[in-house]
Amino acid sequence: MQRRLLWLTAAVAFPLAAQDLYRMPAGRVETRWASPENPAGEKGAGAKENAGRKGRPFIEIPAGGEAVLAEARGASGTVRRIWLTFGERTPAVLRGLRIQMYWDGAKTPAVDAPIGDFFGHMQGRMAPFESAFFSSPEGRSFVCTAPMPFRRAMRIVVRNESGRAVPNFYYDVDYTIGDAHPEDALYFHAHFRRENPTTIQKDYEFLPQVRGRGRFLGVFFGVIADQKKYSFTWWGEGEVKFYIDGDREFPTLAGTGTEDYISTAWGQGRYDQLYQGCHVADSEKMQYSFYRFHVPDPVYFYEEIRATIQQIGYLNPRWMGLVHQLGSTLYRAGPGLAGRGPLEEGLFERQDGWSSVAYFYLDRPESGLPPIPPAQERIRGLE
Repeated sequence: MQRRLLWLTAAVAFPLAAQDLYRMPAGRVETRWASPENPAGEKGAGAKENAGRKGRPFIEIPAGGEAVLAEARGASGTVRRIWLTFGERTPAVLRGLRIQMYWDGAKTPAVDAPIGDFFGHMQGRMAPFESAFFSSPEGRSFVCTAPMPFRRAMRIVVRNESGRAVPNFYYDVDYTIGDAHPEDALYFHAHFRRENPTTIQKDYEFLPQVRGRGRFLGVFFGVIADQKKYSFTWWGEGEVKFYIDGDREFPTLAGTGTEDYISTAWGQGRYDQLYQGCHVADSEKMQYSFYRFHVPDPVYFYEEIRATIQQIGYLNPRWMGLVHQLGSTLYRAGPGLAGRGPLEEGLFERQDGWSSVAYFYLDRPESGLPPIPPAQERIRGLE
């Protein structure tokens, strides 16, 4: 019985049915690995340098340069796993390296994000964690296993906008070619945003409006709470909202709080699970990284989608004196910012540093979203 339960759990947790592990796919589906030892993923062309004795395990990406990690043309396929690492994992490099993915010859990328944030290492900080689609076993690597289908072509590029050379960039992109995709197969997308600080009483928009048909997969958030304004007060009372298929002033989907959205309660400490987690919970520096993936609870849209989260905090009476000493004006959460007397306890409007990467599947290879901010803006304010 226990073995059967494990079998069923694996089948439910991932889109791959358990029996597919021991069945050959229809047609001829071939496995390819793109790496420095075989950049083009060509058949019989791997590990040629130094007589196959680890002649080229990494590449150098000069400042201002770029590297094509994987490319396929004239065939359908699926990107199944991306692993990479490099030596200098500082905020400048984690935010300065930019990963982009193009499907089926599109002119604009479906994936556009700083390399650290795309893999869940938010705000220039590495941390070990494991989730359904992203992981970093010991906090030194970058792993993605989200399936990314394409029909005619794919191209994965890393651009070095950090202002310094990256001399030892290791990578491995595992994909298949020849996959028979159904007509309703969707394209994988990812979009990075950052606001530092956010605008008071304006919900942080982690996914601007996207038109089309698809499925919202999940999101990584990074928060740097403003201690100079709010001391160590709790920052995470804001609600997540999804505006779907015609929603305007009010959303169809509305959560109950930031930590509630990632399935915990009464604040959040460090934990990492399959579909939700908080892999950075630094209460001293007031920095947090956390995520949620909508696998058992899909979020579908048929015309359009937009997603936001509020910046609302909670003032506990024990912090009241210190906050008032800082000279900050606190506005009670609610309509308008009219003064209602000094706040001594309760919900209040905040401005903090927020960043995010939102992941979704869409029925087209281009989303129409704007390009991400320049590297200097992405890095500004990080340690």
